[in-house]
Amino acid sequence: MTSIDFVTLDVDDTSAAARLHTDAFGLDGQVRVRSARTPTTGFRGFTLSLTVSQPSTVDTLLGAALDAGATAVKPAKKSFWGYGGVVQAPDGTLWKIATSAKKDSEPANRRIDQFVLLLGVADMAATKRFYVGQGLTVGKSFGSKYVEFATPSSPVKLALYGRRALAKDAGVAPEGTGSHRIAIGSDSGPFTDPDGFVWEAAG
Repeated sequence: MTSIDFVTLDVDDTSAAARLHTDAFGLDGQVRVRSARTPTTGFRGFTLSLTVSQPSTVDTLLGAALDAGATAVKPAKKSFWGYGGVVQAPDGTLWKIATSAKKDSEPANRRIDQFVLLLGVADMAATKRFYVGQGLTVGKSFGSKYVEFATPSSPVKLALYGRRALAKDAGVAPEGTGSHRIAIGSDSGPFTDPDGFVWEAAG
């Protein structure tokens, strides 16, 4: 079964990027950074999402991200689906932190239940077929809206969202050009998907 071991972000300042995902989020193994000044403008076509158990954890992690140099894109608030907010890292990566819970059930903490890479795609059916062909199994699918793959042993969950819908969810304009500035480290690489996302051999 295909597993995503980590994602690698291409950044201008590796120290600033590491402060966010290591110090603020504690994602030592799931996120790596490398120095690269690949041209990019606007929305990069993906978000990194942290799913947590309760609203106070959302607030704690968002606060830690802001202290580490991130900027607020969507302040945390309640929605039909739960509670969450979005920040942008100094390197430009968009991070969403959210919970489906409306109330706290325990003291505030920094525990992350799930780390999700959401890829914005142009043609959901074609990209879904591509990934199934690469050995991934669909866990959840909502037509052309959303696809989530079943990767129980993977530290990084993969999901697909329409590009415009993903940008709207993150609170940014959908336009963007150039490099995605992310590579996906997996036991199934190397290959490039229909939307230009690069997978690399994890070893």
